[in-house]
Amino acid sequence: MDLQDQLKNLFPDHAPSEPVENDSEPSGIWMQDDPIICKYEKRKGKPITILEGYTGAHDDFKALAKDIKTKLSVGGSFKDDKIIIQGDYRDKIMKMLQEKGFKVKRVGG
Repeated sequence: MDLQDQLKNLFPDHAPSEPVENDSEPSGIWMQDDPIICKYEKRKGKPITILEGYTGAHDDFKALAKDIKTKLSVGGSFKDDKIIIQGDYRDKIMKMLQEKGFKVKRVGG
């Protein structure tokens, strides 16, 4: 007896619903012609990566920030139309953005 049969025995009135497709990438993010600037700074002796230059909607950039933070499992914030990621992750972030279709320009070191 597999799990489906056990569930049918426990809940005989339940009708299975269609599976929901879960896209890990945010849908409908506006792609721009200008590159997103990816730069490295040190603040209070700690390295951070800053992304700026996105000209699309505020909510799209915020969703992109959340996606980057969850994929890299790091902390960060979204302030003043800039994404601030804790640590030096320029190469990984640039690769992720290029896979999504963005143009990225590396600035500094």
